[in-house]
Amino acid sequence: MNIEPIIFYFFSAILVAASAAVITVRNPVHAALSLVLAFFTSAIIWVLLEAEFLAITLVLVYVGAVMVLFLFVVMMLDINLVPLREGFIRYLPVGALVAIIMFVEMVIVVGSNRFGLDVFGAGMKHGPDYSNTKELGSVLYTVYVYPFEIAAAILLVAIIAAIALTMRRRPATKFQDPSKQVLVKRNERVRMVKMAAENKTTPNE
Repeated sequence: MNIEPIIFYFFSAILVAASAAVITVRNPVHAALSLVLAFFTSAIIWVLLEAEFLAITLVLVYVGAVMVLFLFVVMMLDINLVPLREGFIRYLPVGALVAIIMFVEMVIVVGSNRFGLDVFGAGMKHGPDYSNTKELGSVLYTVYVYPFEIAAAILLVAIIAAIALTMRRRPATKFQDPSKQVLVKRNERVRMVKMAAENKTTPNE
């Protein structure tokens, strides 16, 4: 009996439940932890597909760095949960519509002839010399080289836009000039003040 289908369906069910918890729970910390669980289960499924490089990248980059940053920001912001609970039912129809559209798009993409398990030979057993990293690079920089370059350009524009939005000069904000700090002299920072000595007298005197 092959146990791989059982493991696949088991972790797929966990992945679906964790993904649903990310968008349904009202506590942002619980949502972030559910997303961590979804990343872990996705990594396990990728290991079953012999994509070890993608699995370890998902765990190290997203779980080890991005989600830790998310949790830190969520806990530092001290978000008020009352408005979130009040607006959950109000935005539920719009959220359901967006979810249905995304589901239809995913079905169209996964069910096409250009994308799927049969196209990349998933499910085929490879030898010990097989390198999924080499195979991923070969496919990424040959078949999908133009989409890869377009995605890189979009990310570059997003980074530049984020820097431009955060580096705005505000009149009331004080900035430090390192060149002036290096050239500073002792007389400009330290001032010797001479004060006359005070004679303390007791009440009996």
